[in-house]
Amino acid sequence: MLGRGVALALADRGDGVTVLQRRPASLGLPEVLTDVSDADAVRAAVTGHDAVIHLAAKVNVVGPEDEYLRINVRGTRAVVDACLAAGVERLVHVSSPSVAHPGKSLVGRGADPADPTTARGPYARSKAHAERVALGADGGELAVVAIRPHLVWGPGDTQLIARIVDRAQRGRLPLVGSGAALIDTTYVSNAVDALLAALDHCLEVRGHALVVTNGEPRPVAEILAAVCRAAGVRVPTRHVPVRLAHLGGAAVESLWALQDRFMPAGARDDPPLTRFLVEQLSTAHWFDQRLTREILRWRPRVSLDEGFAELERWYAARSLG
Repeated sequence: MLGRGVALALADRGDGVTVLQRRPASLGLPEVLTDVSDADAVRAAVTGHDAVIHLAAKVNVVGPEDEYLRINVRGTRAVVDACLAAGVERLVHVSSPSVAHPGKSLVGRGADPADPTTARGPYARSKAHAERVALGADGGELAVVAIRPHLVWGPGDTQLIARIVDRAQRGRLPLVGSGAALIDTTYVSNAVDALLAALDHCLEVRGHALVVTNGEPRPVAEILAAVCRAAGVRVPTRHVPVRLAHLGGAAVESLWALQDRFMPAGARDDPPLTRFLVEQLSTAHWFDQRLTREILRWRPRVSLDEGFAELERWYAARSLG
């Protein structure tokens, strides 16, 4: 969703865009179909371009550690090496606030340094390593900035919105703890704008890591309810104690680890609960956006309420269709 939005926004303003992904995207743009860890293919894709926005990643929360390392870390190294070899001038690396999330509440924080030793789970650890690889390449003729969009969502989102709606439909979306923890999210149009701003100001803000959000922290229960109302499904009201949910997440992770041993990657489904998910649903995580907005010269143009209204219109159109 985010990559599609960025590619189309760049093309709409007149940039020459090549997209690299595993499957055809049907965007009407030149495509390179490959895995991001294929160094030769990545080098061929970036040749002739003066800037790269790197969004490719394995984003699930469970799975073999070596998959995350291959895609997120070695893939990022392939992108960096390709930029250096092809004389690319600007690299925007898309990271995640989870690279600096130790599992405790984050209240009004900025972009703390990425730390693989405290990041929670294989996704966050691998993204922390990847951000270090990317920012470590900043210097000389290659300017690098890391952007950490937080919980990006919007119409057509399969990573967050679709999973919330599916679980609500099946009655499997409890509130962890009180549901009062304040969290930041980012509407997709705002995330797209921020990445373009990072690209345009990369030479000025090089070497920085910046968290991007709507800057409208809301209680997690309120956000889940707004998504469910937009989709026309039942709003969750059942609460599960945090400690019980954490124990359940640990048990589920153990079961899914057995799946990893005996089932091919394509046959595995996503776990209904993990310890990382419990932490995300029960602890506050919202961020100080003043530095991000100042140095990127960017502000969100779509409020959360406007985004939820757009989501509701999208679901209504699908129902009519």
